[in-house]
Amino acid sequence: MSADNGNPPTPPGLVHLVRKIGITVFSSLQNRAELLAIELREENLRVVELFIWGLATCFLALMFLIVGTFTVIILFPKEYQIYVGLVFCVVYLAGAVFCLLNLKSLAKNAATPFADSIDEIKKDTEWLESLK
Repeated sequence: MSADNGNPPTPPGLVHLVRKIGITVFSSLQNRAELLAIELREENLRVVELFIWGLATCFLALMFLIVGTFTVIILFPKEYQIYVGLVFCVVYLAGAVFCLLNLKSLAKNAATPFADSIDEIKKDTEWLESLK
């Protein structure tokens, strides 16, 4: 037999609604925290990988420059070797300045870390404001 005896079901009480809202808010916060943790881990791995590859590249490029420069300087006659060395110094300095300017540009234009988390928080804020 039915417990309602033909009467319409009673609406949920205030305590039940507050409980449901609390569970929804908590679940949303938990979801955002998990997303933030995942993005933080991904960003950390990306930075470590970039650092390792950057170090390897710098080491190998430096070895190439040392051996190559020494070889070229040795090929010139003794009286011109100092001038060739100075030309290499100027070329290396120009390259270093170019790299520094490029590095500054890349740092300025880098993507915002945790962009997905920020977007989700903005969506949540817009949703909450739409409830007013």
